[in-house]
Amino acid sequence: MIEIQRILCPIDFSEYSRHAVDHAVALARQYESTITALHVFPTVPVMAYAPGMPGFDPIVLTPTLRDQLLVDLKGFIDTESTPGVPMEPVIREGDPVSEILSQATDMNADLLVMGTHGRSGFERLLLGSVTEKILRKAGCPVLTVPRRHPDAVPGTPVLFKQILCPVDFSDCSLEALKYALSLAQEGDAHVTVLHVIGDELEVTPDAYGAIIMNDLESLADFRKRHEDDARQRLKEAVPEAVAEYCSVETVVSRGAKPSREILRLAAEQRTDLIVVGVQGRGAANLVFFGSTTNHVVREATCPVLTVRRR
Repeated sequence: MIEIQRILCPIDFSEYSRHAVDHAVALARQYESTITALHVFPTVPVMAYAPGMPGFDPIVLTPTLRDQLLVDLKGFIDTESTPGVPMEPVIREGDPVSEILSQATDMNADLLVMGTHGRSGFERLLLGSVTEKILRKAGCPVLTVPRRHPDAVPGTPVLFKQILCPVDFSDCSLEALKYALSLAQEGDAHVTVLHVIGDELEVTPDAYGAIIMNDLESLADFRKRHEDDARQRLKEAVPEAVAEYCSVETVVSRGAKPSREILRLAAEQRTDLIVVGVQGRGAANLVFFGSTTNHVVREATCPVLTVRRR
């Protein structure tokens, strides 16, 4: 079973942060966690980084301004309306991404909960938002709450009753599955474990036997074997003991883009949470953008939990 003792919730005073706080509170109640509400005061304006723009003097966080921000932060999290959930307001200054990651490390956070602004059009093509950078670099799981998701009720005893976990049998996706099953056991939820097979299959004679590609019957048999193999692997990935605490369904689907199938099934099942694995840190993380995980995080109408392999 996973333990969520320390939750970090970055706040920028927007409505998106409000959604994140609601979810953090609900999870804290379920796991008896403490929440650190963090606001980062940026010391250098974003415009100062634009090529060709004139230089700007750094903005200084004075003691008076810090005190006022702390008052505003306490008012935003409204600890009086969340009895039984310890919430600590923290103000830091500097680069938002660096400070959030430093705070997560300093407090040994078990979970990061963030709201996503859900930009559209050209803005969605620009990389570098705080949330996307955190997703690439955070060492702990990150729960992103989209702006289109309805407000969570802090008093809800169990937040996620329908969980969807896509699995491609990579190490990171299997780590995500462990997390999803643990969440389901804790909340007596239903988990759908999904594997998406692309329209174009890679022929592997060693695994499935030689086939004649222009023989439709042989090709159909090959596809069926591929699907049966995926179903068996999904079944083996779910420990038998899990069924005693929650219900688990395994689904094998086909689609040109796995992200579309994931989002389609999530909408069809009215999923409360999607749990996906992300690759390890480093240069390979650049692949994250344009990947299945990235599309799911951007397009999902329900919260998405990204889990990195430990």
